[in-house]
Amino acid sequence: MSTGSERAFDDLLGFIERELDFESGFYNDAYLDRRINARMRRTDADDYRSYLRLLESDHEERDALLDSLSINVTGFFRNPEAWESLRGVLRDLTADRGRTRVWSAPCADGREPYSIAMLALDDDEINTRRLAVHATDINEEILTSARQGRYEATQTTDIEGELEPLSDYERYVDREGDAFTVTDRVKDLVTFERHDLIRGEDKRDFDLVCCRNLLIYIDTDYKVPIFETITGSLTDRGYLMIGMTETLPSEFRDRYEPVAKKHRIYRRT
Repeated sequence: MSTGSERAFDDLLGFIERELDFESGFYNDAYLDRRINARMRRTDADDYRSYLRLLESDHEERDALLDSLSINVTGFFRNPEAWESLRGVLRDLTADRGRTRVWSAPCADGREPYSIAMLALDDDEINTRRLAVHATDINEEILTSARQGRYEATQTTDIEGELEPLSDYERYVDREGDAFTVTDRVKDLVTFERHDLIRGEDKRDFDLVCCRNLLIYIDTDYKVPIFETITGSLTDRGYLMIGMTETLPSEFRDRYEPVAKKHRIYRRT
């Protein structure tokens, strides 16, 4: 990237921070550049400056960019083998405690928290009467979609395949053609709330936090504040699950012990 392009890119990020209330500094530049360039191609913007001028005058494009910058790549039961390890955690938690509180952050379009709820309902050894799943994301628009719980299969999204870990997915999802809608039975276990995991306040008294596939997009310097929030939100001996390709920051390795290290499940010490 030339000096002029770098300056234009920095000006664009400054506008995004001021006007879209999006803290770009927490994310690595490669991730931001990919998402911004995708919007530039969609709008036929030739360079960063022309795209900045578009953002200044087009509020709908601001919303579209914010949606693109929000990390919403997800799926039901992503990395199915990891969910088998999570099954054991949920069994133990709901057997030992009066109330088990799970936090899914960021939850994107809701498929992760709904997967947690469906896994629990599908397992006779998990006491769903003691389970509550709280799901948060920074993007209010995607939260609206998540609350509806409706998903469509496409050429790149095989919803039926994603639901294969369940014994009978039709108990938890109503299907109409290529559209799959989560049943009220599942929705009743999940609540949604807007929350900024990076800049928002800590939560409290969660027995399990699932923060999967966010850290790979975050600059190293800002992973520590995220883990401070997560760790402060867990109960003593609470569980943490991160993405299969992610690792604990070195500053936190003595604060967690592995439960299923291959599947990135840890317990607070």
